[in-house]
Amino acid sequence: MFRRNSIALAVLALSAAPAYSATPANATDLNQIRQEIDALRQGYEARIRELEARLQKVQGTAEQASQSAQASAEKVAAAAATPPATPASANAFNPEISLILSGTYANLSRDPANWQMSNFVPSGDETGPGKKGFSLGETELGLRSNIDPYFYGQATLALSADNEVGVEEAFVQTRALPAGTQLKAGRFFSGIGYLNGQHAHTWDFVDAPLAYQAFLGGQYGQDGLQFRWLAPSSTYLEFGGELGAGENFPGAERKQNGAGSTSLFAKLGGDVGDSHSWQLGAGWLRAAPRERSYDSSDLTGTEVSNSFSGRSQLWVLDGVWKWAPAGNGERMNLKLQGEYFRRRETGELAYDTANQNLSDAYRSAQSGWYAQSVFQFMPRWRVGLRYDQLDSGTVDYASNNAFLANSDYKPKRTSTMLDWSPTEFSRIRFQYALDKSREGVKDDQFFLQYQMSLGAHGAHSY
Repeated sequence: MFRRNSIALAVLALSAAPAYSATPANATDLNQIRQEIDALRQGYEARIRELEARLQKVQGTAEQASQSAQASAEKVAAAAATPPATPASANAFNPEISLILSGTYANLSRDPANWQMSNFVPSGDETGPGKKGFSLGETELGLRSNIDPYFYGQATLALSADNEVGVEEAFVQTRALPAGTQLKAGRFFSGIGYLNGQHAHTWDFVDAPLAYQAFLGGQYGQDGLQFRWLAPSSTYLEFGGELGAGENFPGAERKQNGAGSTSLFAKLGGDVGDSHSWQLGAGWLRAAPRERSYDSSDLTGTEVSNSFSGRSQLWVLDGVWKWAPAGNGERMNLKLQGEYFRRRETGELAYDTANQNLSDAYRSAQSGWYAQSVFQFMPRWRVGLRYDQLDSGTVDYASNNAFLANSDYKPKRTSTMLDWSPTEFSRIRFQYALDKSREGVKDDQFFLQYQMSLGAHGAHSY
């Protein structure tokens, strides 16, 4: 830097000095200075050329990178246009796994072995209050996963306290059908009613309402096909239909081709402000049981076996109203829920199939309903009240009225519950029920239940 400044000052001095004849000494100095200036100029020019070459090289590299990035983007876009193939390796099978553990202690004032709802046809084994004392509830093992871009699969295995394993649900479901449509195939809970499609561990009470026990055997599931269509509207509107084997109550085991049951349902819902929401539903189920057998007592008190063949139709209306302050139910919320059932059956009934086997026409029209309210009054704590009632309606056995008859008694039950949920994965519930489902019998029922969820925990339905 010092040398460069000295040269500049020298040049400036030479240009400012008056003209005179140079001496030999001065001429030598001037030549030296000019040589140094030329050397500096050449150095700077070389440096500039070097920088220009580097700049051109960098610009060329950037252009190549841009072209490469554009080509890569085109390849990615082309690949995205085609759905990826499912990897054919062990890692491709990676479903969500869940396990529901449940247990109950029951204190019953009446013997549950003799439980049978008055004036209604027995509907299966999953009815009544269960056994006294400690019992292991139904354990559910669930697996669910997207299969590929087009299908979703789910299986739920039920392990009973009697060491039996049953398939509760096992179905595949479409993911990419147009216009809000969806197909399901396999074994599944029917879409009729509000509570029917929900697994038992999501219920607000220990047991199913009396109407579900009388008309659907506790919960109606079947093997078959289900179709759903969600309307493209701001209000929730969904329609659905099902074709099934129809082997579960109110149907019976079949040995024929074709569908044994048909069902239709519709659901409508929406919001009222920020704090309220609602849903209404209607459903219809038609089954064609053949030789649906059941045991009952005739007018003499004798245990007999009877068999019904014909047509069974069930209509269901349901409604739900939910409240949560500003839509946030973490601290406080309220749910009002109710369903109405009406069943009509026509066909032929065989009385005392093991002995007399007397067959004649049969016709019945019966109904039932329940209403319940569940209030979360503080975080993790809820209290609930439920009332059930059935109407025995009219039952005509034709000539078999000489052996079988129904009274006008209306089975009923009142239940209260209190539950505590430390987290979304655990719940402890206390429930008391005054059960008058048997004519002339009052049963005080106390339950203490735990429910625990392990693994993947999907969102519950509305």
